[in-house]
Amino acid sequence: MTDLAENPDLVENQALTVERIVVPDMLEAPDARVFLEMVRIANAVCRHDAGHDYLREEPEEMLGLWQDQTDWTQLGFTVMHGGDVLGAVKLMISTEPHTTALEFDLMVDPGHRGRGVEELLLTEVEREARERGITVIQTWTLHRPSLGGARLEPSTGWGSIPADDPQTTFSRQNGFTLEQVERNSVFDLTADPAQIERMLADAVEAAGPDYRQVSWTSPTPPEYAEGYAYALSRMSTDVPAGGLVIEEQRWDAARVQRRDARQQAQGLTVSVAAVVHEPTGTIAAYNELVIAEDHTGATQQFGTLVLKEHRGHRLGTIVKCANLLRWRTVVPESPRVSTFNAEENRHMLDINERIGFTPASYAGAWKKVLAG
Repeated sequence: MTDLAENPDLVENQALTVERIVVPDMLEAPDARVFLEMVRIANAVCRHDAGHDYLREEPEEMLGLWQDQTDWTQLGFTVMHGGDVLGAVKLMISTEPHTTALEFDLMVDPGHRGRGVEELLLTEVEREARERGITVIQTWTLHRPSLGGARLEPSTGWGSIPADDPQTTFSRQNGFTLEQVERNSVFDLTADPAQIERMLADAVEAAGPDYRQVSWTSPTPPEYAEGYAYALSRMSTDVPAGGLVIEEQRWDAARVQRRDARQQAQGLTVSVAAVVHEPTGTIAAYNELVIAEDHTGATQQFGTLVLKEHRGHRLGTIVKCANLLRWRTVVPESPRVSTFNAEENRHMLDINERIGFTPASYAGAWKKVLAG
């Protein structure tokens, strides 16, 4: 714990302290209070900044992720005022060797912004990165759709976010550059599925007999584990990254099994629609739909990918449409699907728009290279 009470430059923050977040064994444990407060603040920030509740995470969902430290190191810090948690930061660091970048999510309770909490949390991120020999830190900010005011474009030239948003100002003042804008789109699962059914039928005909549809609800069937692992590994190499540092991830069947077990511990239901390339047996495309234990909430689309060498066969349309239709049976209670796509990923956005996805909010992806 770092006591900042005697820092004369932070008069307003004289009673603030920074504490490492304890990962509890269970949510009912006495030491779970701060962790639960972090979850509450994370959801409050999403509601405030995005203007909707489609990105809500449940405490069980977040705890299950933090309790598995095999492939990603999860840690965090809070800023406290007495017993009150004013803000928190979550860090996610790959356990791959020679990792040079980390991701973090800096969250300050909307009612406590502008009091120096953001600066204290960012200081912890930079300290942790330097101690680990990491040179690049990256984060995301959420923004409501807006047509007015000055805009800031990323290095890709695709999309924009409000230039005068307090989060934008804070990021720029602290040495971050905007490297990508992602669109958060939502789809009404209660709508007539006729359009999706037509799109799927047309895409299957266009793809031809070399491509076969498969699907499953997690855990992954053993016969698909290796192929799915390879497809998941390509998410770190085949998706538009803008100016971000996205380091390659190694996957095998064992890592897929670990992921399945972690998602089960998180209380998640996961549906996967995939396409197998018959001549090679390769999983050429996949789509994942995920929901927490509250099936009346929003569904999250995790990954959608078509391997580069299999693009041009409308496989993205197949896996998206097939999984949306399947999901109506797997989790009929969920009213909508929420997904993110890079603005420069025009092909996937075109598919989404034809399906019926509409913009709900936007995310700015920020990068800072730490001085040596």
